[in-house]
Amino acid sequence: MATFISVPLKKSSEVELVKPLSKFVTATYPTGEDQAEYIRSVEELNKLRKSALGRPLDKHESSLEILLRYYDQLCAVEPKFPFSENQLCLTFTWKDAFDKGSLFGGSVKLALASLGYEKTCVLFNGAALASQIASEQNLDSDEGLKAAAKYYQLASGAFGHIKDTVLSALNREPTMDISPETVGTLSLIMLAQAQEVFFLKATSDKMKDAIIAKLANQAADFYSDAFKQCQYKENLPKCIYFQEVLPVLAAKHCIMQANAELHQSILAKQKKHFGEEIARLQHASELVKTVASRYDEYVSVKDLSDKISRALTAAKKDNDFIYHDRVPEVKDLEHIGKAALVKATTITPPLSAKFTDLFEKMVPMAVQQSMSVYSQRKAETVNRLVGTMREATNLCNGVLASLNLPAALEDLSGDSIPQSIIEKAHAIVQQGGLQSIEQLIRDLPELLTRNREILDESLKMLDDEESTDSELRSKFSQRWNRTPSGDLYKPLRAEGGNFRSVLDKAVQADQVVRERYNAHCEMIALLCKPEAELTAAIPSANPAKTLQGSEVVSVLRSQLSQLEVVKREREVLETEIKGVTFDMSSSFLTALAQDGAINEEALSMSQLDQSYGSYSQRVQASLRSQEELLGNVQASHQEFSSLKQSNSEANDREEVLKKLASAHDSYVEITSNLREGTKFYNDLTEILLKFQNKCSDIVFARKTERDELLKDLQQSIAREPSAPSFSVPAYQTNPTPTATGPTPAPRTVFVSSQSQLGGSSLQPNQRAALCQ
Repeated sequence: MATFISVPLKKSSEVELVKPLSKFVTATYPTGEDQAEYIRSVEELNKLRKSALGRPLDKHESSLEILLRYYDQLCAVEPKFPFSENQLCLTFTWKDAFDKGSLFGGSVKLALASLGYEKTCVLFNGAALASQIASEQNLDSDEGLKAAAKYYQLASGAFGHIKDTVLSALNREPTMDISPETVGTLSLIMLAQAQEVFFLKATSDKMKDAIIAKLANQAADFYSDAFKQCQYKENLPKCIYFQEVLPVLAAKHCIMQANAELHQSILAKQKKHFGEEIARLQHASELVKTVASRYDEYVSVKDLSDKISRALTAAKKDNDFIYHDRVPEVKDLEHIGKAALVKATTITPPLSAKFTDLFEKMVPMAVQQSMSVYSQRKAETVNRLVGTMREATNLCNGVLASLNLPAALEDLSGDSIPQSIIEKAHAIVQQGGLQSIEQLIRDLPELLTRNREILDESLKMLDDEESTDSELRSKFSQRWNRTPSGDLYKPLRAEGGNFRSVLDKAVQADQVVRERYNAHCEMIALLCKPEAELTAAIPSANPAKTLQGSEVVSVLRSQLSQLEVVKREREVLETEIKGVTFDMSSSFLTALAQDGAINEEALSMSQLDQSYGSYSQRVQASLRSQEELLGNVQASHQEFSSLKQSNSEANDREEVLKKLASAHDSYVEITSNLREGTKFYNDLTEILLKFQNKCSDIVFARKTERDELLKDLQQSIAREPSAPSFSVPAYQTNPTPTATGPTPAPRTVFVSSQSQLGGSSLQPNQRAALCQ
């Protein structure tokens, strides 16, 4: 009688994991111990997949442990890598477990760039192997019964989990073996078998007949629900495996109901309800006779039939000669109670007892993305504070240059070069003078061109693949059932558009820098000349009055000294602002663990306010101090100018000194801008190369998927009939032999199906119809 249904495993094609995952690791994490560890973990993940899927598995718990460990690792790694069609694209190909290459049962295989698909198929194999291990147990031993019940409940839970998640995991129609209706039915079949095992254990332990009857009746109900799922779901009856399973389920329903009636008859005898005893035994006898006549190829009921027959003969004899109790109709008997001792195992990773996450140190993608946005917010905050201070310093330098300070205080003689101008000239020469700045200007177009070429080449790859995809979609129409490249590439094209916009803005900024250089080029060249030539180029003026030692000169010098202190303090403050560090990953990880999501904006803004609030106040205080000092300087300079004797020579000299001071300030700023521009283009090159690699990877994956789909379409087209069907004359045909009944199934049946647990049980008249 102990025929149990087990499920065949799906088969998977080999997948290249090491190269794309390692590429992501090297592109995302800096060179060091963590990167090396992650790459080793990638290699271990690849070995684990080969162990779980790349070889035949024994029907043993150790093999199941490997499968479950791989499933746990997939669950753990899913949030840590950006698995998707348009990011980290890995295509997994699996064959339908119940398809033998014909058109029955759906597609022969399905290839999807979805880690959810891989998880679903691996869990299916875990459930299938659990069912096989359970069917191999020795049910004559207590340990075997316990193990079988455990694995059937695990299989039921796994199939049920797939039923609830497969459509959202795949976002497309799955193969029949993992469709919700199939795995739901399988889940119910496994639960029914687990209940039957509990019935066998209760019988072995000689528990009370009332309990055994309830266990058997519950098992009968589970089997009837599974039978209905197999019979009435749209696609399941077409599958040859379910055609073999259907009679087994029908037989098991009858057998379990017969056992329930047998043990309930014993209870009736104990209560001296002898008519009820006979009625139940007669019903049980009819049930086993139906099984023997219809399903003998699948299950043997000889022992049960003999036991019921003996009990019925003895009961009839005693009742005929002694009790003369009326035998009621079956429909008038009290319903037997039910006792469900089984429950589908809840699928909550880790399922493996030996699981250790290979990527334990790697933070989830949600945290990585939040860290990236936080870093951008932090950079914006730092740039805003530093930029505010630099603008203030430039404003200060511009005001002083327009007033010819401090040169005017150093030029009281009217014929020597002011010391500040000499220092500015030396500073420009030390920084490379005109040659340095012109070389930087010449380098920018070359860097720009290199970045444009990388971007153009990246987008061209997408254009070419999208064009090919559109042509094939037009050719094959609905058969070309994969995500359109145009939809898939939208995020990449948006990213490419942002890069192009950034380059266009950079070109405009470069032009502004060149125009400013051209405006000050003559004076910068003058500052680069030897001191004698510089002296000759500056007009001289007859000293009208000696102001050296006057009070206004002392005041101006004091005020200028205070401004220099403010500027030096800003340099220190800028260094401090750039040096602020805070590890937000721990905050994001805590939020993800507690809430299941990260409110990046709230957490980041709170931390940035905490980290930079005091610096912002110091920056504002520096600006106020400068504003006050500049006002005082302008007032003092006005008094200073009124004391100086003015003539045309003096005015010409002062105008040249102003231009020289302004040229120095412009040289410093232009050089800084050009160096920042060079760094910007070099940094952008690295980013664009990563973008190019991303485009190349997805295009390669799409080409691989395209080739696979074309191959499947060619095979499908080759199987299609080349002409309409036509009638063959009767005399050319052989007589068709009469059907002899269903094809016998093996004693251990491989099945596939799906159903919802807790389906309604058959009523007594329906059960009778089922078993007849």
